[in-house]
Amino acid sequence: MATLKEVQTKIGSVKKTKQITSAMKMVATSRLRGAQSSMDAFKPYASKFAEVLGSISGKAGEEASPLLVPREEVKKVNIVLCTSDRGLCGGFNINLIEKADALLKSDELKGKEVSFTCFGKKGRDFARKQKFPIVDEYIGVVGGKFDFTVASTSGEKLINSFLAEEVDEVYLVCSEFQTLARQEAVVKQVLPIPHVEENEEEAQAADDSVYLAEHICEPSSDALLGEMLPKNVYIQIYDALLQTSTSEHASRMKAMENATKACEDMIDELQTIFNKRRQAGITADLMDIVGGAEALNG
Repeated sequence: MATLKEVQTKIGSVKKTKQITSAMKMVATSRLRGAQSSMDAFKPYASKFAEVLGSISGKAGEEASPLLVPREEVKKVNIVLCTSDRGLCGGFNINLIEKADALLKSDELKGKEVSFTCFGKKGRDFARKQKFPIVDEYIGVVGGKFDFTVASTSGEKLINSFLAEEVDEVYLVCSEFQTLARQEAVVKQVLPIPHVEENEEEAQAADDSVYLAEHICEPSSDALLGEMLPKNVYIQIYDALLQTSTSEHASRMKAMENATKACEDMIDELQTIFNKRRQAGITADLMDIVGGAEALNG
């Protein structure tokens, strides 16, 4: 049974832990605002780019760019895995790693040579543990400050590897930010670039015979696609990094909030134990005094 001093020491330790988790929650909240602002600011550009790309790609065939042409036989696959560098963010990294592991065990990658491009230490450590070759790694990007250069540099390397037939397919495993309480790990095919589907609103408008603006291409559609398709890869990677960073901060904020509440509950429980032990000690001392007085009187 713990003594009063031991219980008091535990209460002090838990209070210090609560201060740390509360401070970490405040830091994560502050960083979340910045990351979410960057993510929201990039969405209109990415959305409009996808719209224009879909319009132009509809006028050109797969032969317009080698980035659109699937390989007859897929032998080598690269997985771009986006995780954080640090822990203490709940199941954020575990969900991403489990998504990558499920992709590795899927029928699509069965019997194929797999390599990794890692953003973040957690994903890199997973690839090393599973003994997969790491083509490239970027540490200190997710969760920190980065610009479009990171995405364009990594995307250019992936495109060059694809064109040189060093890799036949490229998949992107990242976190998709939905709400502050919900972030989902997703898998996207980056190369070869999948066909851009017409969105539901455009399809409905076409069915209702509503006029949709048609993009006039100058120079030709094929020439424009040659410039836009590589940028589409960069945009996908950059958007994935933005959403993964925002998801990391949201997960850490939620995890620290839960940890702070758990500390408060533990303090209340320890304080109750402390009060009961102290009361029991006082009662025992009073009984000894009363018993001694009765013995003297007797």
